[in-house]
Amino acid sequence: MKLKKVLSICLASVLTLSLVACGNETGGQSSSEDTGKSDVTAEVIAERGDIPTYTQLDLSKYTDTAATIKFVHHKTDRAEDGTMDKMVAEFNKEFPNIKVEMEAITDYAEDALLRLSTGDWGDVMFIPAVDKSDLATYFMPFDSLDNLSKELNFVDSWEFDGKCYGIPYMANAQGVLYNKKVFSDAGIDKLPTTPTEFLADLKLIKDNTDAIPLYTNYAAGWTMGAWDAYIGVVSNGDNTFMNQKFVHTAEPFKDPGDDTGIYNLYRILFDAVANDLIEDDYTTTDWEGCKGMLNRGEIGTMVLGSWAYAQMQEAGDTPENVGYMPFPMTVGGKQYVAAGGDYNYCINVNASDNNKLAALIFVKWMVEKSDWCYNEGGYTVVKGGKNPDMYAAFNGCEVASDQPAKAGEETYLNDMNAESELSFNAGGNDKVQRIIEAAATGSETLDDIYADWTSKWNAAQEELGISVDQ
Repeated sequence: MKLKKVLSICLASVLTLSLVACGNETGGQSSSEDTGKSDVTAEVIAERGDIPTYTQLDLSKYTDTAATIKFVHHKTDRAEDGTMDKMVAEFNKEFPNIKVEMEAITDYAEDALLRLSTGDWGDVMFIPAVDKSDLATYFMPFDSLDNLSKELNFVDSWEFDGKCYGIPYMANAQGVLYNKKVFSDAGIDKLPTTPTEFLADLKLIKDNTDAIPLYTNYAAGWTMGAWDAYIGVVSNGDNTFMNQKFVHTAEPFKDPGDDTGIYNLYRILFDAVANDLIEDDYTTTDWEGCKGMLNRGEIGTMVLGSWAYAQMQEAGDTPENVGYMPFPMTVGGKQYVAAGGDYNYCINVNASDNNKLAALIFVKWMVEKSDWCYNEGGYTVVKGGKNPDMYAAFNGCEVASDQPAKAGEETYLNDMNAESELSFNAGGNDKVQRIIEAAATGSETLDDIYADWTSKWNAAQEELGISVDQ
């Protein structure tokens, strides 16, 4: 939802939060010899004095930089298993005078917005669901889109007026996690390519194995939002749909009648629940526990981005059985794989200049030298970077990124999400949980849900004055 709507709901909560202050400077400023001042010419950072842009920054010139910065993130699992500390320890081998304090937040999507509203959240965080028109209010631009896109992939998600305010910490391909042995034991000899085939395979898993065919991860809440990632190019083969056409479509949830589109995307979930192809009690699912369950073959499939692959492999003794396949949707004889950035790093525009510099150094090192993206099974953010072997199943598919909004319409999808309260691809977990609840209880049909969504979508279009293509 929009930040202003969060504020109106949660102002009282904000006042009671005990927040840790952002990192303060320690040590001296970088020497004039190290700042690279003579190299700074990009108009995009004309107001930033000695701070270079991302593409101008030469890490080797800033090893003496001294500061204490704070990094707020959502990777609670990687904080608990020591991964984050290990990466910072490696960073400090090159930049010993930059101290990185970290805080992992469980309910990141909402909590990050609350902290952002105070302006006292630290120096580096992952961008929550803010309006693009507000980016400059909260964050320092990294570089121009033209410059940054020459070196990095997927940097247009948080671009506004030609400036990039975010850089992905990793990129994801959107497919389905599955257990290879479960598929084999169920008699599945080829990967499904349509919703109908996928549902038939889930039935085979139920009939021929003891595994849960499709694990919903309902109780975690945030995991429900994963289904939204397939709305765009995956479901219809059109990489301009998600960010350019969706907001202008009168009936985006209509059944096209060919096993494609948004209708059939969520039909998979509805029909799986209605036909008892999920866990016995969806209200008691366990996010941490499900990782080992999939590894051991107690779960057949889960719908999550490729970021989850490495975690499933690490969770048990049979990592070789963990697979990742394209989402089962075929458009015009071809399967499409959506690849794009995950959460994006950003830097506090209100941080001190020294902390901005240190934060920029930290972000660039994390993106280009930490190997975090590769180790998490992510698509490479760095152009020409390496990709894990897990993506072999995508051979023959067309990998595409949903294209950004048209100029002048950058905020339309955010506005529609907030006005309709559906929040597609922006943390709208409750609407997907509703599908599970309706299918399990028989309280609503899928068509009932889609009719309600359409009504809310159309009302938002009218309220916002967004033109509608019939």
